[in-house]
Amino acid sequence: MTYLSRLDLHDVVRKEAAALLQSRLSDALDLEAQTKQAHWNVKGPHFLQLHELFDRVHDEVEGFVDLIAERITTLGHIADGRVQTTAARSALYEYPLQAVDGVAHLKALAGALAQFGARVRANIETATGVGDADTADLFTQVSRECDKQLWMLEAHLVTGESAA
Repeated sequence: MTYLSRLDLHDVVRKEAAALLQSRLSDALDLEAQTKQAHWNVKGPHFLQLHELFDRVHDEVEGFVDLIAERITTLGHIADGRVQTTAARSALYEYPLQAVDGVAHLKALAGALAQFGARVRANIETATGVGDADTADLFTQVSRECDKQLWMLEAHLVTGESAA
């Protein structure tokens, strides 16, 4: 812990919750960078629509980053958002540098977002189990929005053949 607080959670609970949150912060920072990678590099017939979509997804993920980091500091710990930490600790797939067209970027982002969402959902129960209902609630909030963003991406991948 980095500072004393009047927060009525035991130090052990805070430490365990902060560790969960830090894992997701590293993933969220990676996901945020991946959304910008897609935004900057998408090409093809639906360029403008996807360019704008990826920017909106980025803004939502940036919100996740802030929520998670602020909860870590609320618990009395340091939110480690350094690039080196993110690169070393992110559990997400590495973004494919060869992605160019919209479909390749949509698939890459949808995969990373689904992976992030699954980890966040697992952390809901873990945070509850360690005794931090507020962190579990934060993860629930992030999970809901993550699912919505995944839906937005995957809707662009549906074709007449895959809709059946």
